[in-house]
Amino acid sequence: MRPAQWILLALAACTAWFPLQSVHADDVLRIGSKRFTESYILGEILAQSAQPHARTEHRQGLGNTAIVFEALKTGAIDAYPEYSGTISQEILKRKDIVSLADMHEALAPLGLGVAIPLGFSNGYALAMRAEARTDRISGLAAYPELRLGLSHEFIGRSDGWPGLAQRYALKHKPTGIDHGLAYEALAAAQVDVIDIYTTDAKLRQYRLRMLDDDAGYFPRYDAVVLYRLDAASRFPQAWQALRGLEGKISQAGMVAMNAAAEIDGKSFAAVAQSFLHPASATATASRGLAGKIFDGSFWRLLREHVALVLVSVAMAALAGIPLGVLAAFQPRLRQAVMALVGVLQTIPSLALLAMLIPLLGTIGMVPALIALFLYALLPVVRNTCTGIEQVSPGLRLAALALGLRTRHRLLHIELPLALPVILAGLKTAAVMSVGTATIAAFIGAGGFGERIATGLAVNDNDMLLAGALPAAFLALSIQGLFELAERLLGRRAA
Repeated sequence: MRPAQWILLALAACTAWFPLQSVHADDVLRIGSKRFTESYILGEILAQSAQPHARTEHRQGLGNTAIVFEALKTGAIDAYPEYSGTISQEILKRKDIVSLADMHEALAPLGLGVAIPLGFSNGYALAMRAEARTDRISGLAAYPELRLGLSHEFIGRSDGWPGLAQRYALKHKPTGIDHGLAYEALAAAQVDVIDIYTTDAKLRQYRLRMLDDDAGYFPRYDAVVLYRLDAASRFPQAWQALRGLEGKISQAGMVAMNAAAEIDGKSFAAVAQSFLHPASATATASRGLAGKIFDGSFWRLLREHVALVLVSVAMAALAGIPLGVLAAFQPRLRQAVMALVGVLQTIPSLALLAMLIPLLGTIGMVPALIALFLYALLPVVRNTCTGIEQVSPGLRLAALALGLRTRHRLLHIELPLALPVILAGLKTAAVMSVGTATIAAFIGAGGFGERIATGLAVNDNDMLLAGALPAAFLALSIQGLFELAERLLGRRAA
């Protein structure tokens, strides 16, 4: 068998070997959470409360409200912690709905419901350093030079910056900043005003001043559980356990749990366990960088990351090599093919993932693999086309003189000679996919991006490195393997 055929066979085997999606059993209760500390913790509390009564899975850090709510609607998750103000104004787009009963009725046509008020409210607010020039939001209008660093979701929410600016006649132009980094930016005087959650633990740590919402703009954000209506009937015992959480979390208690994660460095699971079982809780030592890299999740994250990369690159090879051959043999189609795969590279990765969720009706591996496959096409198609074009015209004439058909000439002469260039394209696609695959964690596809998302949420540099360093090592390893394959092919050709 020719080397080119061996390569294609190996890529096809990779596609068959790794599952495209972990099949969700009907008896698994799937809890979701957003990408900020409190949501991680509440998701863990819900999951651990249900675990004695049902098989439970926590799909953590699923991005912003739009992504996690879409996951709930499509059935990719069964429940997640949400806030009443977000449900009424951001999800239902209804300012007249304030009671849980009215929200439940409005959500019912979607097969969704809201229940279990957890006992505390976590609203939006604005904060400044202690030496702030004003203690009211209305006072900001007198200082148009102030720099506002607001989270991206807050800038885009209907109950966020647009309505706030209109209510208070604010003319400032805010800069988008990740919520987990905003406190440090404020402390370093890089911005003057940030949006916060009223249960943020870092308010005390940085001794910030929360501005008074003197026009009463922000609604109440009572913590509740947003869920699929069929989840209560599918998991009756687990649902009863979740109902037992009603009113159990106080405002001070939530602040303390956020502090345990963000300041003391405890894991979200450990914080939730301490809340649910305070008598059996033990002190958890803060882990160093090595401990965070090689914790109990390392091998799972490695398998998920490798699966994402290998399967997406295999798919790109199986589709991209024929497209590259078509572009090489049909000059009139070449520009269209190259333009198509080039345009795919320009779509922002997170935007593409968000668009694929409603189209596919699921989160996790499938949309992540499709996105990575689309991004990997360009180097594969381009290098295949270039490699075939570089085959000597004299060899083609010799093949024609020997009476070889086009298919035989392609398989036995042109593809083997173009193989080093094609392999270089696959190497580029694979190395790129390692980095891009970290974004897949935002839709529950796993991989080392989980740690990066967590590190951003709690501003933990060690956790960020615990995700970034293994991903970088994986990229270097894959590059080394491809370079070894290139040398072996070179020796065989010699």
